[in-house]
Amino acid sequence: MKLLKAAVFFILVPTLTPALDPFSTSIFMGGAAIVWQLLSPHSWLKCSLLECCNMKDTLNLSAIKMDLERKVFGQHLAIQTILRALSANKYSEQPRKPLVMSFHGWTGTGKSFVSSIIAENLYQLNIPRRRFVHHFNTVLHFPHLSHVNLYKEQLQNWIRGNVSACPRSLFIFSEMDQMPHGLIDSIMPFLGYREEIDGVYYGKAIFLFLNNAGGDKITEIALDYWRRLKRREDIPAKKLQSVLSGEIFRMRNSGFFQSQLIQKNLIDYFIPFLPLEYKHVRECVREELRAQGHPEDEDLITEIALEMIDYPREESLYSSKGCKTVASRVTLLI
Repeated sequence: MKLLKAAVFFILVPTLTPALDPFSTSIFMGGAAIVWQLLSPHSWLKCSLLECCNMKDTLNLSAIKMDLERKVFGQHLAIQTILRALSANKYSEQPRKPLVMSFHGWTGTGKSFVSSIIAENLYQLNIPRRRFVHHFNTVLHFPHLSHVNLYKEQLQNWIRGNVSACPRSLFIFSEMDQMPHGLIDSIMPFLGYREEIDGVYYGKAIFLFLNNAGGDKITEIALDYWRRLKRREDIPAKKLQSVLSGEIFRMRNSGFFQSQLIQKNLIDYFIPFLPLEYKHVRECVREELRAQGHPEDEDLITEIALEMIDYPREESLYSSKGCKTVASRVTLLI
């Protein structure tokens, strides 16, 4: 069909242009070229002005790495694992399955922030491709337990339709600890090791699950290392991933309670987000001051950070809210 349209276009152009003067002919031909570019599904012009799915433009790893290392504090384990996972997915011409990562940790530790960094850099040229980034908030999109069967059908249709339109689609599920039991297993067929399902290839898609569940276990392990005078940097990522997969499978409020996604090993990475210490909260405050256009007041940074370090009660080592309320505290005290 595309070749037929092109043939008709180039047959008609010579018959139309002789009646025009050279200047008008140039304008006509230029306009025709622009129209042709806009009609073409993956043209450079259309992708510059509108939203399109251009597989050559996806996953700007260098930008993601820079943003994660500059803007995310205290999460060396998460950053290392995420970069390795994204790199392996990007450089595989035909991934055997979609990339599936589950982020776990206390609120305010950076799970949503990291997912937004990935979404912003999913396509190059800094042009928003919001059509291909799909964010599901469990509380907002799946609020009624009695409608689970309807949600399953809608979710399957949404994923199938959007991956058909753009293989490099990103699906983010937040508030997984509020997910109705059994709902997330409805997308299991899309996450498995299959070349295609009904003619649709899912291997380039990325799925991110954001979950507060498991945060207490991560904090318990980090605190144990600290009490034994070991650095948090020495906590092995494999140990935390193994602990998390078992913990989340048994937790009723994890969204993955007795989930087939875990039983069938379809979640590629359980990524721990460690609790934030005083030095990390200080960096959050510093970054927020910059973002709001204020000078870096060291006394103010110290004051806010100290107020937020509250766990455990005896040692006051971590912030139970992470950096969640930093912005509001800065606004209140400036």
